[in-house]
Amino acid sequence: MARARADRRRPPSSRPVPKRLPHACCGSENHPVTITYEWRGEFANDAVNVLHAEGFEHPYLDIDWLTQVHRHSLGWVCAREGDGLVGFVNVAWDGGVHAFILDTMVAERARRRGIGAGLVSAAAGHARAAGCEWLHVDFEDHLAGFYFEACGFTATDAGLIALHALTPLNDGQKA
Repeated sequence: MARARADRRRPPSSRPVPKRLPHACCGSENHPVTITYEWRGEFANDAVNVLHAEGFEHPYLDIDWLTQVHRHSLGWVCAREGDGLVGFVNVAWDGGVHAFILDTMVAERARRRGIGAGLVSAAAGHARAAGCEWLHVDFEDHLAGFYFEACGFTATDAGLIALHALTPLNDGQKA
């Protein structure tokens, strides 16, 4: 039984999930723009690094996202407007029933159009399809409305340890 359960938890294959949204400049149904959400979609490190720097307000960092997500993630969702990457979210997991939303990012030019909620919705659907039962997220206070209202998360008690503030263990030292 444990073997069968583990087999169904393999990450599902990539497939685009299109969503039509109003055009950003006029907000009119007469000028629709198609946003495509793709589970485990292809992306360039540079494009995600630009989104991350913009979304988390820090200088551009050269991070190897491709290696990182392929090694450690259940999957990720790419949001595209035409050929351009306008959003990204990483979905980490414990290999069992818990998945974790990390690094939800939407390009500044594409914000306030539901793309972030679309990313999280696609991530939740694919995590559920992989057999996950719980989707976790943590966030800064100013994002509470987004995650609770737009995405449907509920508040829970949780704990956090700032690992950088701990005294490092010496070899042979017991925890």
